[in-house]
Amino acid sequence: MVEVIINNVRIGVNDHPFIISEMSGNHNQSLDRALEIVEAAAKAGANALKLQTYKADTVTLDVKEEEFFIKDKKSLWKGKSLHQLYTEAHTPWEWHEQIMARAHELGMLCFSTPFDETALALLEKINCPFYKISSFEMTDIPLIKEIAKTKKPVIISTGLASLKEITQTIKCAKKYGIKDIIILYCVSSYPAKLKDFNLKNITILKKKFKTKARFNFKKRPECAGI
Repeated sequence: MVEVIINNVRIGVNDHPFIISEMSGNHNQSLDRALEIVEAAAKAGANALKLQTYKADTVTLDVKEEEFFIKDKKSLWKGKSLHQLYTEAHTPWEWHEQIMARAHELGMLCFSTPFDETALALLEKINCPFYKISSFEMTDIPLIKEIAKTKKPVIISTGLASLKEITQTIKCAKKYGIKDIIILYCVSSYPAKLKDFNLKNITILKKKFKTKARFNFKKRPECAGI
């Protein structure tokens, strides 16, 4: 059996489900609303709250054409550039410490997905207990290397990644110091349709990466910890 222990919280197949609440950009650029989300997550019984740490300038270009501009008529963000979207959606960096402190006061862990080395530096400064690696960043080996050097546990999303890319990420994380890794089967489609899901992919991840995590369709799906 494989278990991961984060801040004295044990995560494993024989433990209670570890529920993570995602804040994302739902704060609508209001710190008061962000703190209300923290409180709502705690009240709902979440074990942890996840942030995303980036700025528009660190994840995209300020360009209003081609692939940097949203033209899809069905999109909620039609007519906006990616830079505009990420400016509105990002969580201001000066909020992070206060949000994390409030989460801890309410008995939740709070962690984040850093999207570049400057984001990681901020999170290290405020003692983020562990990290999530976005599937969008799985080919950013220099970033994964820096995250791994912290030797803190990581959660790896696999939504956009191939098995080859997942393998590369795990090898890098292990090489530079991470022992506790959790792999998530994800669908990077928002909102995702039921037809987009195939939970049997968890068994593929389990077999490929020789995890000990169980998967039983009669019970709850388990994350794969290695």
